[in-house]
Amino acid sequence: MQTVTVSEQGQVVIPIDIRKQLGITTGSQLNLILENSGLRVEVKQRIQPTRTEEGYGLLVCKEPGTRHLEKFDPATAT
Repeated sequence: MQTVTVSEQGQVVIPIDIRKQLGITTGSQLNLILENSGLRVEVKQRIQPTRTEEGYGLLVCKEPGTRHLEKFDPATAT
């Protein structure tokens, strides 16, 4: 068992060894459950870290020729 301290903003830091063991990364969601006189924390959803290279090729430009960023509309990208 490890003890953590609550900050003025109500935040706690989960020790890194526990985060690694449970696969908790930035963006992971946790459920907080009140039980009797305590608090149980469960991992709701783990977020898998990704790299920029993994998105390569997801957007395809259908218009040939020179493209300009100011004309790019992400809402129309498929």
